[in-house]
Amino acid sequence: MIVLDTHALLWWVSTPDRIPARARRLLDGSVTDKRPITVSSISLWEIAMLVDRNRLELTIPVNVWIAHVQELPWLSFIPVDNRIAVRSVFLDGFPHRDPADRIIVATTLGLNGTLVTADARLRAYKPLRTTWD
Repeated sequence: MIVLDTHALLWWVSTPDRIPARARRLLDGSVTDKRPITVSSISLWEIAMLVDRNRLELTIPVNVWIAHVQELPWLSFIPVDNRIAVRSVFLDGFPHRDPADRIIVATTLGLNGTLVTADARLRAYKPLRTTWD
């Protein structure tokens, strides 16, 4: 199971050339093989927050952008349930307190997945399988 970090989702949908070749091959292969690529719903919250705080600018309103992304047939969105919420608190040795990152990592671990991320701190977290370059 492949899980996208928030920036990976943004880049893959809007500027796929920003995704390194190795990660892009993995994503493209999943689409070709009709294996869903997973995104935590917290990523949509994070994108909306970034837009609201003027730290991210989209070419269309954020709610319209999210509606379009949700319609992509190869993406599957995982809501934050109680199990994910609790797991996100008990990540032994996790490098920081960012709640969105913790939930994305807890989601990935719960799915026994691989996280596509450029974040070096997440890539260094040993219990987590990641890919990027």
